[in-house]
Amino acid sequence: MRKLVVVTFLSLDGVMQGPGIPDEDRDGGFEHGGWLVPHFDDVLGESITDWHQRMDGLLLGRKTYEIFAAYWPRVTDPDNPVATILNSVPKYVASRTLETVEWRNSTLLKGDVAEEVAALKEEPGSELQVIGSAALVQTLMKHDLVDEYRLTIFPVLLGSGKRLFAGGTAPAGLTLAETSTSSTGVLINRFERSGELEYGSFALD
Repeated sequence: MRKLVVVTFLSLDGVMQGPGIPDEDRDGGFEHGGWLVPHFDDVLGESITDWHQRMDGLLLGRKTYEIFAAYWPRVTDPDNPVATILNSVPKYVASRTLETVEWRNSTLLKGDVAEEVAALKEEPGSELQVIGSAALVQTLMKHDLVDEYRLTIFPVLLGSGKRLFAGGTAPAGLTLAETSTSSTGVLINRFERSGELEYGSFALD
């Protein structure tokens, strides 16, 4: 059985929209595309590469798939570990509008997304990773399918945009399994599911 891992870049106020390119995602009039680039360094790059090397499957929503499929197949340097991984692993694309997916080793998921992903998790393997894919991640969290979050939190406030933890997130307990900080102040965190959400009280008897 595989873990489902969400890998996401976040601003300090929880926005995940358009991190890498100015025109990556203009939905809702978003004007801050490319906000992570000034803070990217070798420390963060090494962490991302290490995380990618753990995957044996990649799960993407339509928009992120189209961005990745337009870029990564063109990166053919065999010494680029991220390109090698992304171009070779099986990829599963959740979309109601795409008819075909051309990126090598890609499969289109057309049924109920939650059921399809639950079935993929039951297959042998190590990690099925979700990168970006804001709308898809909301569905996965709503159905309590996420086993681990790998969140890189950048020292910026955006004030608007698509947020990772929006309405509909299933309550859950988490454990901070790993954390470090890049040279530019990016927090690199790995959170594992630890069971149900626990409660307590500071009320006086």
